[in-house]
Amino acid sequence: MTTLKLLSAGAVKRGVARVAAAFEQDSGTKVTVEFTPVPEVRKRISAGEVADVVVATPAVLDELAALNKIDIASRGFLGRSRMGIVIHADAPVPAVDDVESFKKLLLEASHFVRNEASSGIYTEKLLSKLGLTEALSRKLIVTKTGSEIMLAVAGHPRAVGLAQISELMVMIDKGCKVKLAAPLPDEIQNMTHYDAAATPGAPAAAAELSRRLASEDAKKIFAETGIF
Repeated sequence: MTTLKLLSAGAVKRGVARVAAAFEQDSGTKVTVEFTPVPEVRKRISAGEVADVVVATPAVLDELAALNKIDIASRGFLGRSRMGIVIHADAPVPAVDDVESFKKLLLEASHFVRNEASSGIYTEKLLSKLGLTEALSRKLIVTKTGSEIMLAVAGHPRAVGLAQISELMVMIDKGCKVKLAAPLPDEIQNMTHYDAAATPGAPAAAAELSRRLASEDAKKIFAETGIF
């Protein structure tokens, strides 16, 4: 039996896992999936780690393509993830409908949480743009992954975090005591795109899996998980 290794960004975990499982059942090809932040995907594949299919942001796949680490012909678009404001499950839901109300919420929070992944890099730049970096520095918690944002917020009833909505939904399903206060206001919203591609020299089934991940049927599955 052919076995494929899929290395994927964590924000698309629920959709990728469902599509990979359906592909495994339909094709008889075993698929092992590992989820990790996008910077880790880039680092590991660039350093020579072997994976048959990679799911990451377009910028990372562009970089890997330049290094001949992916099969360009197999590349396809999965969907986009939006960012949301994470609060404790027992906290009152604030009205966050513009940038000023967003800033007020962060300044009144006991802790502010972001991660080191692509969404966290955007958050860091956003805080600087809004002039909040210094004001939030003493209550800043930086986690490695998106799921750890939710765990940190769950441990602090008045904390606020910024995370991919798709990752938040995963953690809520797992019983984490957090909820979505609101998506980021449109003026400062960040859409993260995700693509899939097979790698050179991978079994033929890898390109088939990449195409399945980017198919119209898969997009319906991704939409159910917050990826559009």
